[in-house]
Amino acid sequence: MTLRRIALLCGVLAPPLWAASIAFCGALRPGFSHVAQYISELGERGSSTELLMRYTGFAPTGLMHVAFAAFLAAMFRGRLAAAAAALLGVNGLARIGAGFFSCERGCTEAASLAAQLHGLFATIGFVALLLSVFLWGFEFRRRDLRGLALYSAVSGLLGLAFLALMVWNPEPGGWRGLYERLASGTLSLWIFALALRLWNGTAVR
Repeated sequence: MTLRRIALLCGVLAPPLWAASIAFCGALRPGFSHVAQYISELGERGSSTELLMRYTGFAPTGLMHVAFAAFLAAMFRGRLAAAAAALLGVNGLARIGAGFFSCERGCTEAASLAAQLHGLFATIGFVALLLSVFLWGFEFRRRDLRGLALYSAVSGLLGLAFLALMVWNPEPGGWRGLYERLASGTLSLWIFALALRLWNGTAVR
């Protein structure tokens, strides 16, 4: 298998690995709420799933996003595609950073430097991925890949809406965890769908 094929496979496998890590770590935490608690709380400092979530969830999927971004940069030529791929790579690096630094218990206060860096990386990752999805939508439209262009636009808008709901509802015990998962799930599904279509060789013109 060539390096390009491996990088493309990373795009296919990263979203299900991310989802599986969240589900598995959540199952190991009795009483953990996927509706009310952030994903990052699975890797919060001192928790029973801290190392598992940080180094089997955040770090590897971030690295896989970087690899997939490199594949896209090589596959699609042009400034717009290069910018979109670079943003996807930034998202991957930010996810690695968010995994390297953990938040405090509850992820509500950024008292330590590590918690502040975790929050910064998490924010950068979400923003970079959102921008990447929108830019890819324009790139696909330019290439007359209308289905992918529309799907990218819808995914970006849904991701943005869910993130806005999460930011506007930060209170513990609310639905902040659900909104975060919907945002992350929508954008992760976009990566999976694009990578799978490229794997089948039906997207590039």
